[in-house]
Amino acid sequence: MGLSYADAASPGQVRARGESGFVHGMALGATPRYGPDFTHFRYVRPDAPRGGELRLSAMGTFDKLNPFTLKGIAARGVMDLMFESLTIGSLDEPMSSYGLLAKDMQLAADRMSITFRLRPEARFSNGDPVTAEDVKFSFDTLRSKAANPIWRNYWADVRDAEVIDIRTIRFNFSRKNRELHMIVGAVPVFSKKWGLVQGEQKPFEQWILEHPIASGPYVIERIDLGKTIRFRRQQDYWADQVPSRKGQFNFDLISFRYYKDEFARIEAYKAGEFDFVHENAAKNWARGYIGQKFSNGSLLKTELPNSNAQGLQAFYFNIRRPQFADVRVRQAIGLAMDYEWMNRQLFYNQYKRSYSYFTNTAMAATGLPSPDELRLLQPLKDRLNPNVFGEVPMPPNTNPPNSLRDNLREARALLAQAGWTYRDGALRDAAGRPFEFEVLLASRTWERILAPFSRNLEKLGIRAKVRVTDTSLYKKRVDDYDYDMIVHWYLSSQSPGNELTFRFMSNAADELGADNFIGLKDPAVDALINRILAVETRDELITASRALDRVLRHGYYAIAHWHNNVHRISYRKGLGRPQQLPDYYHSEDWVVAAWWWDENPRTSAPQSKGVRSP
Repeated sequence: MGLSYADAASPGQVRARGESGFVHGMALGATPRYGPDFTHFRYVRPDAPRGGELRLSAMGTFDKLNPFTLKGIAARGVMDLMFESLTIGSLDEPMSSYGLLAKDMQLAADRMSITFRLRPEARFSNGDPVTAEDVKFSFDTLRSKAANPIWRNYWADVRDAEVIDIRTIRFNFSRKNRELHMIVGAVPVFSKKWGLVQGEQKPFEQWILEHPIASGPYVIERIDLGKTIRFRRQQDYWADQVPSRKGQFNFDLISFRYYKDEFARIEAYKAGEFDFVHENAAKNWARGYIGQKFSNGSLLKTELPNSNAQGLQAFYFNIRRPQFADVRVRQAIGLAMDYEWMNRQLFYNQYKRSYSYFTNTAMAATGLPSPDELRLLQPLKDRLNPNVFGEVPMPPNTNPPNSLRDNLREARALLAQAGWTYRDGALRDAAGRPFEFEVLLASRTWERILAPFSRNLEKLGIRAKVRVTDTSLYKKRVDDYDYDMIVHWYLSSQSPGNELTFRFMSNAADELGADNFIGLKDPAVDALINRILAVETRDELITASRALDRVLRHGYYAIAHWHNNVHRISYRKGLGRPQQLPDYYHSEDWVVAAWWWDENPRTSAPQSKGVRSP
């Protein structure tokens, strides 16, 4: 049977659930949906046809094949198609782990270590077996300073990786962390030979265009640097019959073609340059996916429901900038965004307003703090804004009887309290400096959204400039925290945890390339995140997450955007998909993993299992 988090609290139960405590899968706070004899996930077709090429789009450019280093932009598909991990979660459970490279796993009775036993059939793309030494090498490399600091932060509570024998590895923890045994199973594994050049190991940060040697279903067939990349499926892929992979990766070829702007991408799709698109922009969805090919059915469009946690997409303030240091200023600027007008005029009423860092989950704070939340917040009282103990703030709105005029009046009063007054044609501080800031963007799509927001800010005397840069410069500036405000989507899950450390904890604020885009250094936030990582039950997780959400929202670090609960997709006739939808998924990932060609329009012939298209 599988191992739940609750089971792990009882050593007797753990030992009873498999040979010496080894289990096929785990689910956090629950019994795994799939038992030890499962053959495939329910949202895939185990006998799906094989063959053909799936052509996809990407935006911007790429300049490297190593997705784990900080500098540069990795090609799309490399991470998901080439690298596999010890375990993988299912898409119909909030948080689960089933063996992939590992055949089974054992959580120690004291939850201070977890041991994985590798499948003997697991192979890298060069034919070498995957060994415990390779797993340790991958883990140690990703935790080194040569890799993106996100990995180091993610596994901060792992003391070390210990090789037990050729196919057994143990991860030892430095402290208890409720999800650590789950997330170490997600370490991407690669061969030590990846970085070898003429027998010499290059420094990891110099592995740039060397083709990865990993264990995934695909290898790189061709690249045109910055423009296209194409992957070829390995016909002898070792995990074809592994339950957590069966029925998946059915395309012989998968390619990504890069485009510079959204308009060019949509026109290229209608011209037949690629086969599937997930559309994020409401205007594009309403007005771009029309024409003869949609009328005659050669291109299809639909909306697929999902139960995804929505997290928080928002305009995020960089509070490292002095003009944003005062919470009253941040609150005032948020009052100038008229979401209701935007939804009517720009978004064709397709969205709902986001309201929490954990939107669409039980973790979102509501109303007044509960008694359980107060027990967490009271010890931090001296470090908290007193308002935290009142109603949690919701995004401002202009629904009657409210109005934009009322919101701007409130904003002006808040700005005056913070020392900003309107004179000589601009909002100025005591030294006479005008209030100006820049919104950094990587896509012109956001310009039409920022235009009405900027006009409203002008009424307050604030000048908001928009700077659109190419993808490479945007990434560098974001990694260096060189911006006033950015658009970002902090994704969340039904079980928040370690990702919070590099988003909101103090030690990530000065670490370049981490995800603390706000620049947040708050001991109360640190304490609440540590509490989230240490909880024993799901009820405790919900309480601690709500307390954190409450504190973050009272900080007004973000101007909340919007969300919907469907994936807007369009695809070429002939693509087939399983009838069973996953619960928690991103549409393009699911297409790559679980769809197939019933009939490939570029060959005009049905694709049969095991047959490759030219």
